[in-house]
Amino acid sequence: MQLPKYPAAALLMLALLLVGNFTHAQIAPTNKIPDVRGTKHNFSAVPDGSATPSGGTVPARSVKATSETQVCVFCHTPHEAETISFGGGSTALGAPLWNRKLSGQTYTLYSSTSMEADAAELATQPGGSSKLCLSCHDGTMAIDKVNALNGAKNATIAMNTPTPVKVPGNAATGFTRNLGTDLSADHPISFTYNAALANLDGELRSPDGSLVGNRVTGAAKPQLPLENNQMQCSTCHDPHLRDKTTTNGNAKFLRMNRFQVTQPVGGAFSATNDIICLACHDKGGSAWAFSAHANSLVATQTYTPEAAKQREFPSSIGIPANANPPVWQVGCLNCHDTHTVQGARRLLREGTDSAAKPKIGGAAALEETCYQCHTTSADSAVSYITQSSNAIPDIKSDFALGRHMPIKSSEQAAGTETHNVGGVFNDGPDTNCSKLTGKCGKDLLESRSGLGLDNPNNRHAECSDCHNPHRVIKTQNGLPGPLSAGNTNEKAGTHRHEDAAGYVHTNVISGVLRGSFGVEPVYGGNSFQSMPLSFNAKRGDPGASASNLVGEKYVTREYQICLKCHSNYAYADDNIYPNGATRPLLGGLGLTPPNSNGHNNFTRYTNQAKEFQAPLTHAVPVGTVSNGFDGGAGASAVATTTNNNNHRSWHPVMAPTGRGVNRLGRWLPPWNNSGALGTQTMYCSDCHGSATGQGTVMPAGNTNTSENGKPWGPHGSENNFLLKGKYDAATGTGQADALCFKCHNATNYATRDGGGTGFSTDKGDGHGIHSDKIGGGIKCNYCHVAVPHGWKNRGLLANLNDVGPEAGLAAGTSVTPAQNVGYTNGPYYRKAFIKVTSFPSGSNWTENNCNGGRDGMRNTCDSPP
Repeated sequence: MQLPKYPAAALLMLALLLVGNFTHAQIAPTNKIPDVRGTKHNFSAVPDGSATPSGGTVPARSVKATSETQVCVFCHTPHEAETISFGGGSTALGAPLWNRKLSGQTYTLYSSTSMEADAAELATQPGGSSKLCLSCHDGTMAIDKVNALNGAKNATIAMNTPTPVKVPGNAATGFTRNLGTDLSADHPISFTYNAALANLDGELRSPDGSLVGNRVTGAAKPQLPLENNQMQCSTCHDPHLRDKTTTNGNAKFLRMNRFQVTQPVGGAFSATNDIICLACHDKGGSAWAFSAHANSLVATQTYTPEAAKQREFPSSIGIPANANPPVWQVGCLNCHDTHTVQGARRLLREGTDSAAKPKIGGAAALEETCYQCHTTSADSAVSYITQSSNAIPDIKSDFALGRHMPIKSSEQAAGTETHNVGGVFNDGPDTNCSKLTGKCGKDLLESRSGLGLDNPNNRHAECSDCHNPHRVIKTQNGLPGPLSAGNTNEKAGTHRHEDAAGYVHTNVISGVLRGSFGVEPVYGGNSFQSMPLSFNAKRGDPGASASNLVGEKYVTREYQICLKCHSNYAYADDNIYPNGATRPLLGGLGLTPPNSNGHNNFTRYTNQAKEFQAPLTHAVPVGTVSNGFDGGAGASAVATTTNNNNHRSWHPVMAPTGRGVNRLGRWLPPWNNSGALGTQTMYCSDCHGSATGQGTVMPAGNTNTSENGKPWGPHGSENNFLLKGKYDAATGTGQADALCFKCHNATNYATRDGGGTGFSTDKGDGHGIHSDKIGGGIKCNYCHVAVPHGWKNRGLLANLNDVGPEAGLAAGTSVTPAQNVGYTNGPYYRKAFIKVTSFPSGSNWTENNCNGGRDGMRNTCDSPP
């Protein structure tokens, strides 16, 4: 077996990392015991490194007394204690003889549209025992100030730093325990967590009184205690606990595991094996357990020593040195931090646009959380080798290309992050997000208004618009049925597309699109001129279902995700062309400018749901029906020369074409596979994405057996409209690397040696003849529509004898192109010359089917541009 070749330095680096991991201890189940002396909450003057009675060791501390040896006095006193209590009734708790004044600060609190807790309660200032924690951790209260010390009131304890002694650290970063008074980037506290909330959320466990619940006199203590049904800091933390397990890095005073110990399996929570987050957030059980971020067979990449140390994970350069943890064991903490950088939303780790490392404040930038790993191997927080089996898709580099989705807030009209899932809205029966229904946050639903329907400034692009990171799996088929560690560990999470024989290409979702939010258009007719009447939302996790039917409640097709934004679901469409006044404007930072690629009078995006419609009655062998008027061609509802033997045509994004003519030679693999013609479908991202090599849409570095090269997906490109190849007025003869010829055989379509393309004439293959006779060769847009998603005529033929509302003219208008210049207008006509006087039955054309026959064609386009 021949092994892949990698640079020796890269292999040495990998070997050293592996050796480092195997020589250091791995993450193990936590073993917490009460031993405040062995924690950093021991502010006494006892020497660092000295033993504690329970067998622990006093840690190195940056804040400690110079002479005071009492440990408890910094928080507790039998006299002069604060007179406060928490909760009520049988769950009431007295203050634990608190020896400190409570902060009188007013806090900025956590809020989120995807959180189903009572908004009024969330807006209330912190209460309960959380106030005790904040009496140090808000950074405003002095650690050295206590109510009583050795009989003296309002005492100041001499410390190793000048008074007043505050919690160290910068409150604006995510790597500090100085939380500050802005708690908007900290896990919410002092809110009611009960069965009603769990039911509304859909991914929370209902408190059972044993794992999570109130402390009740005479009953066993819950493992994660609530206070009067409210979550507080002490639900997750106990300030007295020390972890006897020394391989897990900083235990953060957590009552349970900070990391995942063994492969999660969903179902009941395991206190021994599961990360503490899963005690409340079950995240759909197996949906998260076998996701690409939690699967122990997939997320095997380990953190770099530096990144692990910064995050206070186990690190091979930490003290003590431990194994750098793999992504699957870090689990929730890869993307979330319960006390994250200020400015981030939804507790996203490093989720701001700050340029500092680590980040200090900044505005919300969801993509930066993903970029921690999904960047170059040199910049990634986890170790991987480019184009190896453990490679991570480098998405950030695609977003740095000349044309890219507006992922940065500065590239979006609002100038700030408007992406906002969940909330209270009702956009229809499938998107009823009222407080009585809920469960919209877990499905990452966004309102139509939030997508831009009522306010174009809300239009945006964020990673979670297309991907649900809690549900993505590493499979080419995103609907494999019941999930397991084995069937979610394929060579890639992107769709199967191999330049090889043996399968029929489909548009069924791949694993990286599983469980996202999309829409399916509902049409009222077959005309190209008509928009969808409505949309059915597609949402939720497929669970154990393997059904890929379009009618399922969950997303089964890539286009359903794309059309959520690229249709009148997300914007007002007046359906006026060539430009109209309401569809989104072209142009903007990193976006395609208006009138690009040889267009004129093209300033607004087109409606892809309108264009890609694939009426079943039009999905027939070419020229076998006369549905042209039904598709929007011609001025008459009866057969005329402009619509006889005519019908709609489309690229098979939504549905197959039904054109099963056996002309395999005109296609490149895999489109020419046996049984594929007329039955296969395709992805939007077969055409849109970073530039690819000649004759293929597979991203660079990908092969039929490996998908570890550049990523699939419409993240960025050097070409306008995020296309994988050139597509302009010169596309055709002499441009073999053009977009069209990544699927269509350039030799057949754009050279005099062509043949077998389906454009048959009594003189030979029509493409070959025109390539030979026209000076400078043939260009695609001479005859075909310039936005080839779908069209009113067969073969995507432009037909200047039937220009209509799509160009701002009356249906059936005949336009004469300027000699050797052509007709250019709006999105659909770009230097077009073709004038069809009649469509033949089947595909056998003659000169007389075109206006003026041979002489007319010679006069019009003997030497076009």
